Amino acid sequence: MSHSEYGGVINELVAGTWEEPVTGKRYTIPPDDIVISASLDGREAELVASQHAGQSIMVVSDEYTHEALARRVFENLQAAGMNVKDHVWKTPSCSEQGVEQLRAETQGVEVLVAVGSGTINDSVKYASFLDGREYSVFPTSPMNAFTTNTASVSFDGFKRSLTCHGAKGIYFDLSVLAQCPQRLISAAFADVICRTTAQVDWLMSNMLFDTPYSDTPYTLLAYDEGSMIDNALGIGSGDLEALAMLTRISAIMGLGTCFTQTTHSGSMAEHMVSHYIDMFSGKNHPGTSHGEQVGVATVSLSKLQNSILHSETPPVLSETVIPEDRLHSRYGPDMARMMIEQTRLKALDSETTDRLNTTFEREWPDFRARLIDVMLPFDTLYDAMGRAGCQRSAEELGVDASFYRHALEDARFIRDRFTMLDLAAESGQLEQFAAA
Repeated sequence: MSHSEYGGVINELVAGTWEEPVTGKRYTIPPDDIVISASLDGREAELVASQHAGQSIMVVSDEYTHEALARRVFENLQAAGMNVKDHVWKTPSCSEQGVEQLRAETQGVEVLVAVGSGTINDSVKYASFLDGREYSVFPTSPMNAFTTNTASVSFDGFKRSLTCHGAKGIYFDLSVLAQCPQRLISAAFADVICRTTAQVDWLMSNMLFDTPYSDTPYTLLAYDEGSMIDNALGIGSGDLEALAMLTRISAIMGLGTCFTQTTHSGSMAEHMVSHYIDMFSGKNHPGTSHGEQVGVATVSLSKLQNSILHSETPPVLSETVIPEDRLHSRYGPDMARMMIEQTRLKALDSETTDRLNTTFEREWPDFRARLIDVMLPFDTLYDAMGRAGCQRSAEELGVDASFYRHALEDARFIRDRFTMLDLAAESGQLEQFAAA
């Protein structure tokens, strides 16, 4: 294992020595190495060789990340005598077409080393998976996608989270991350503080439908979440310790898939809203990043969750009615068909509705108390995001108010995951909430 002075509990996970406090169980994680260091300048060849010794390598970046870091990585690998090529991807796109283009443009090498953020990382991850090639990554922002074994890829405009493989080595250079635009650092903060809304949704689904659930990702996130919130102001001000903390918790957030074999631990309704914005805003897309969109959606979902769960009166559910005509009218036949298929997988029938209403009537105080226990208070979330420089409203995001209302109303149709959006819809509360 390489030296990682800011790795914290990640060092234990990489070494296989971390024990879950309650069960004593030890976990192994797919990345062979995760390094978080003040600087990696001059260590690139050592790090890459530790994972890919003797193999042919191509460094993949875009025009921006090439100047930020990839040129340095390539030149240091080259100077060390490694068999390496440099590829600057001119038209990066994490789509079916983009991934195929990348596969064609990187033929003839055994290993891809991604240098960049979300688009470059996910594209390289999925392309290398399809080709049976290894990959490692030098991130240029402190987001959570680098440590996952999933990739978010667009197919005919429909975004899908695909299980593939993870990077062998993940190398965070804090001196580089500190130079990335402030909005990307704020977006990374937003993309991990969504832990609160994702956990409430996932735990609620487990309580209602006995879907698989695990506390392990949240046990790990708890090492740093409180301090991260307390130090939100320092994250964007160049404070190395605060940036290291954000990077560490982002990496842990991404590792959730290693323990659960699903993205549920960090991706529920708030991510559906972000995907909706990407999928349906078209030419009116505000140019915002995934993390920024997740942040605004997290504010909305936190407000909804806090409102419903702090009510002493339980919701009364009705059977799911899929508005097929509306979906066809708004999104066209192909997209509507996929949305209808996803929703049917989680739709409430009369028997399920009766069971849930009986459960709420008998157990609502205990039910909501368990969810409130894992949920951040709305004011805590809202204040922390403000101090971290995050957008917190559709207006700040640059999204039209009516479009965002549609996002809150219809994002639940994108995936078969039952969330607070579904609970609100089936209890007659979503339309009024979305319009507020």
